[in-house]
Parts: sequence; structure tokens; C-alpha cells
Amino acid sequence: MTRFARYAVPAVACIALAGCANMNMDSMTQAGGSLFSAASLTDANVKTLSDQSCAEMDKKNTVAAADSPYTKRLANVMSGLGNTGLPLDAKVYMTKDVNAWAMANGCVRVYSGLMDLMSDDEVRGVVGHEIGHVALGHTKHAMQVAYSTAAARGLLGSLGSPTLTALTSSQLADLGEQFVNAQFSQRQESAADDYSFDLLTKNGANRQALASAFRKLATLDGGQSSMLSSHPGSLERAKHIDARLAGGK
Repeated sequence: MTRFARYAVPAVACIALAGCANMNMDSMTQAGGSLFSAASLTDANVKTLSDQSCAEMDKKNTVAAADSPYTKRLANVMSGLGNTGLPLDAKVYMTKDVNAWAMANGCVRVYSGLMDLMSDDEVRGVVGHEIGHVALGHTKHAMQVAYSTAAARGLLGSLGSPTLTALTSSQLADLGEQFVNAQFSQRQESAADDYSFDLLTKNGANRQALASAFRKLATLDGGQSSMLSSHPGSLERAKHIDARLAGGK
């Protein structure tokens, strides 16, 4: 789910959601029941939504075959990311897009475009960052935001008392798209960066690769890639990792 940077907003704060500016007050009022439900989604609800949404995302995208070089590379990447305590299911989407994300159920998806740009060590740093969002609880809030956005846009059908298990494949796919396009706050992004650094340290992995991954992303779109759309910018984040390396922390 990440683009390595987003802005998190409270699930009921529609004013900060993408697309809310185009909604009229009637639709916002009508969606109130669903927004409240989204804000109070339990961990079990979020896991169910993540399981279902991830499955629909897999149907919409081309997943690398088991014998694909990309799948073998990702297996190598994940072998160096133990000690998370999370049930992770990592796969590669065959697309030129530079992206990666993870859902609260441990669903990790890495795009082949990202793998083409980076070494295995650098991909490991990026994936560690995405796992950080899961471990730190950020993805639960992102799913709440995605759910509330979809509800406000009328994508979840009946409003007021939605039944999670009753969502159609199309609705779940829309929910997945909302989740992938959600954004984390600057503080959350920085926390996930530090989580990745610490995870790489625990596994004896190449921590400098996390900084070099940021620098590679900084070369895209004039220094502001689709994965690094928030502040601090990619170069500042690379410098933060450099500082931790230099300080032995």
C-alpha cells in the first residue's frame, strides 16, 4: 500500500480525504453512518477487509509466477527480514510502476518496476519500511480511511450499517484501490523509516541500502517520486539514515 509516503487523516475527517471537495453535503450526511462504522473498525474487521481486498487486488494485477526471477528475488529479500512477528505473504506485481505496499493482514506487494530500479538490499529496505507501517499500526488507520472514503463516495452500496462479508468483488477492489492510494503522515513515515533501519540491524542486513533506495527514488520526477510524495523528502530521509549510521544508533 505504500508509495513510501502518504498523509493519514482521521477516518471521520472527510474534509481531509481525497475527493471530498467534490462531494455535496447531502452525500456527506448520508455517509455518516458508514464513516462512524469505519472509525470503529476492530482489528478483526480490518483483517477481514485486508484479506478480501488483497485477494481482489491480486485478481486485478498480474502476479509473478512462482518460477519468475522476480519471485525468486523477492524470496531472497524476505529471507533477510525475519524477527517481525508478523505473518507475511509477499508477492510481486508485474508492472512498470515503482511502488510497494503492505496491508494489516501481512499482505506485502512489491511492483516489478521498483525491483528493476533497485538492488535486493534496497528493495529489502523499502519492504522493511512497509512492514513498519503494519507493525506500528499505521495500516489499520489507512484501511479505516480507505473504508470511509469508499463509503462517502457511495462505493460500498447500502450505507449506515455495512456488513463486511457482504461486499461485492467490485466494492472490495475499489476499497483496495482507496487503501493503496491512502497517505501516511510525516511522523508515520519517519517512524516506518526507523523501523526498517532497526529491522535491518536485527537481521544483519545492509542498512546503507535504505539510504541509497531513497536517493534512487529522489531521481524520479525531479526528486519527488510517486512513492515519496510527502515530507520529509527522499534526500532528507536518506540523510537521516546516514546520520543514524554515523552515530551508531
